[in-house]
Amino acid sequence: MDISLVTWRKSSYSAEYNCVEAVSLPGAVAVRDSKDPGGPKFVLSGAAWRSLNQRIKGGRYDL
Repeated sequence: MDISLVTWRKSSYSAEYNCVEAVSLPGAVAVRDSKDPGGPKFVLSGAAWRSLNQRIKGGRYDL
């Protein structure tokens, strides 16, 4: 799937310095760094996206 024409959405929880943008795709979610929109994009399956969100919300990646 060509994701060059999709509309990215920035999380309302993103801080000014730590921004992630995402877009829903059929059966998947693509994510990118909003400060580097031309940089890498990661496509995760729906299950992987849900798992990542649960881990983040659970504090697994807190510094």
